[in-house]
Amino acid sequence: MNDQVAIAGLGVVSAAGSGVESSLETLRAGRRPDCTICPFAKLPVELPMFAVAGGAQVDRTFHLAVQAVGQALADAGLSPLPDGFRLGVCLGTTVACQLNDIPFYAEYRATGNPSLEPVERFAAGSLAERIAREVRATGPVLTIVNACSSGTDAMGVAMSWLKAGRCDAVLAGGADELSPIPTVGFYALGLTSPEPCKPFDRTRRGLNLGEGAGVVVLEREESAKRRGRTCDLFAAGFGGASDGYHLTAPHPEGLGLELAIRAALREAGIEPADIDFINAHGTSTPENDRIEGATLARIFGAGVRAISTKGATGHALGAAGGIETVFTALALREGWIPPSIGFEERDEAIPFAPLTEVTPTIRRHALSTSLAFGGNNSALVLERREVSP
Repeated sequence: MNDQVAIAGLGVVSAAGSGVESSLETLRAGRRPDCTICPFAKLPVELPMFAVAGGAQVDRTFHLAVQAVGQALADAGLSPLPDGFRLGVCLGTTVACQLNDIPFYAEYRATGNPSLEPVERFAAGSLAERIAREVRATGPVLTIVNACSSGTDAMGVAMSWLKAGRCDAVLAGGADELSPIPTVGFYALGLTSPEPCKPFDRTRRGLNLGEGAGVVVLEREESAKRRGRTCDLFAAGFGGASDGYHLTAPHPEGLGLELAIRAALREAGIEPADIDFINAHGTSTPENDRIEGATLARIFGAGVRAISTKGATGHALGAAGGIETVFTALALREGWIPPSIGFEERDEAIPFAPLTEVTPTIRRHALSTSLAFGGNNSALVLERREVSP
């Protein structure tokens, strides 16, 4: 069986824009979207956040995911789904399924007699299951809650389903909303910045949280061909590794990250020199950027071409891997690498400086990386192929 995994459709919503075109405009301009000051956590400092304008406040993660899913299905020509088409759903998140029971506790403290609606919503809150019902998918369904690598991990699971022939296509990616609990948690860890983030910059002070959704339609190449679709983008390789070094800190030598990257390269059948650019995790926290930067330089050399798109989106947690997969795929397709927004001053502890101008691509492969709490690390290799006229 042809086990090539094509990227048949793209959908994205974030502070950088709703949809492919508006996101590309923001990325190409190197323009940082306006930040919102954290509206819900009583903290001694003001924290900038990257919010998506408007939209539902109840079940917000689900509604963000619906937007990206609709875009991706339309882009893939799968709206509506053909009869008998086996569509799976694999989505990553952190806030949905875990933290949407806050209204229950607030009402309980205030009245002692809370409505059970938030509890019922919490119990039925599996993001992937809700999306599967929404689009009437008939394939396998899985929600991944694996901190900041959730969206990228969903890509890896989706690829395995397709290569095993379990379905024809998968909606894969992630979605997350801004929430007081991760805000307070990251602040307590000393990881948030009181100013807009500066990934890999010498003066970086921490991350800004963001929200949104990034979803791709991954489809077996033979399935796409049967539908008359010719795809130019492919998910070529995935790697995941957990070094278990620390609850919140990355391994000081990037052990798990290196294992994940090399596994992704091996599955793609390529060498480090074949990678054109890397959309790095690049959270703008002191330790992540230093360790990730050193690891990337060790694998790809000090001349590595790397960026972080979190200067345009903030850190969207479980959605980050999905959003960054879409951005990486778009850069390959458009033939240019966006500038790393927020970077100004070289950090001598990091062996390279990220790209700060729109830069033409020169190779067919790119890499997106995700690092998460608990030592989880994920890497995804994407490939662009020429399409015959």
